[in-house]
Amino acid sequence: MKGFINLILSTDFVYSIFRVMTPLLFASMGAVISDVAGAPNIALEGLMLMAAFSGMYFGYLAQSAAVGLLMALLTAVLFAGVLAFFTLYYKTNIILGGIALNSLASGGTVFLLYLVANDKGTSVSLASKTLPNINIPVIENIPILGSIISGHNVLTYVSVLAVAFTYYLLKSTALGAHIKAVGEKKEAAESVGISAVKTQAAALLLSGVMCGFGGAFMSMGYVSWFSRDMLSSRGWIALAAEAMGRQTALGSAAASMLFGVADAVSNAAATQGLPSDLVKTIPYVATLVGLTIFSVRIYRRQKEV
Repeated sequence: MKGFINLILSTDFVYSIFRVMTPLLFASMGAVISDVAGAPNIALEGLMLMAAFSGMYFGYLAQSAAVGLLMALLTAVLFAGVLAFFTLYYKTNIILGGIALNSLASGGTVFLLYLVANDKGTSVSLASKTLPNINIPVIENIPILGSIISGHNVLTYVSVLAVAFTYYLLKSTALGAHIKAVGEKKEAAESVGISAVKTQAAALLLSGVMCGFGGAFMSMGYVSWFSRDMLSSRGWIALAAEAMGRQTALGSAAASMLFGVADAVSNAAATQGLPSDLVKTIPYVATLVGLTIFSVRIYRRQKEV
């Protein structure tokens, strides 16, 4: 027990929190943008999974991490566009559409993995490329702080920028104002000339961009390969973080950090010889507890009204 406490009080543990929360930040920002627009994207898991595979494979083909990242983004945006096309133009139920994409990603990536690597588990046989870690000048030499903040994968820093971008988008841009207007009252927005379909489509495509970054990080930053269902429900956890964050960028980022802490604790506990099946439940138990607290607070607030 003492060893476990010393472990979670170390700089390595705090460093790992930023590492594991990176895909959650990207996905939760994607969830915020689409949800505020009134087009909830529950295909976050599937979009990130397809982006992770695409980033790994095209990075391997081109032997370039930059190409892998670009293709990961394009893949996620493409499938987000498919979701937008069928749900906004053909009025398919957006929840069912999201479930369909998640199912397609889960089975489709395994099929593609077998085709390109002759393996249904991982792509370790393919020499794929990874995105670089960045050492921040000056800060990297500061004791403790440098060990925590410097040396992360480039996409970890991009995820922080993604939070700032989402906050600025919704607070200070015309598109953000349109997104909020359409999400609050579609008919009223259309009455003043705002196209609800185009606005929601733009929100879903931006959500796809965020998922592309999150997926690329998983196969080109978190690890250097693709594995079957490697997202491990991070897309669903991001949805929970967005719900707890009340559709706000900063609130969702804070909730993502809480889940990141839970995931980091889970990883730390696994190194101490605790039962693996028990350890793996920690992030999901934290998700349930967080959603329960959020639901109770909303229920009490509605009761007071």
